[in-house]
Amino acid sequence: MAPKALGAILPPLVRPVLRKRAPSIAALLAEWEAVVGPAIAAVTVPKRLAAGTLTLAASPPIALELQHLAPQLLARVNAYLGTEAASRLRFAPSTATAPPRPAPPLPSPEALARVAAAVAPLPEGPLRAALEALGTALATRAASDRVG
Repeated sequence: MAPKALGAILPPLVRPVLRKRAPSIAALLAEWEAVVGPAIAAVTVPKRLAAGTLTLAASPPIALELQHLAPQLLARVNAYLGTEAASRLRFAPSTATAPPRPAPPLPSPEALARVAAAVAPLPEGPLRAALEALGTALATRAASDRVG
C-alpha cells in the first residue's frame, strides 16, 4: 500500500464535521485546492462566506495580486458551489506562506560520471566548468522528470 498525500485523505474525514458549521465554507475548506488550483490554495485560506462576501486569508502582497483575479476566483467558487453564493471578495491579512518545495532529486552517479567523461578532454577553465555545470543541471532535471 503506497503512502497517500494528506490532502487526498483529509477532505472525506473533515467534511462531515465542517458541514455542521457552515455548509458552503466547509465545502470550500475541504476542496479549496481543487476549486482554485494549487498555486492559489498554497497562499490563501477561505475564512468566511456570508452575505455574498467570501473572506480569504492572504498576505497583503498576495491579496493585492488576487484582487485582479477576483472575477475568475468568484466564478470558480460559484461554479463549485453550484450557486451564486459569492459576489465579492474580501481579504483578511495573513502571514501564511507557501510550503517549501522539496529539493530536486540528485542525478544518478552514472549520469554524473557521463558528464565528467564528456568534459574530461577539455582543458581546465571557465568553459569546462560551465559545460560541467550545464551537464549536471540537465542530469538533475532528467532525474526530476523521472520522479515526477
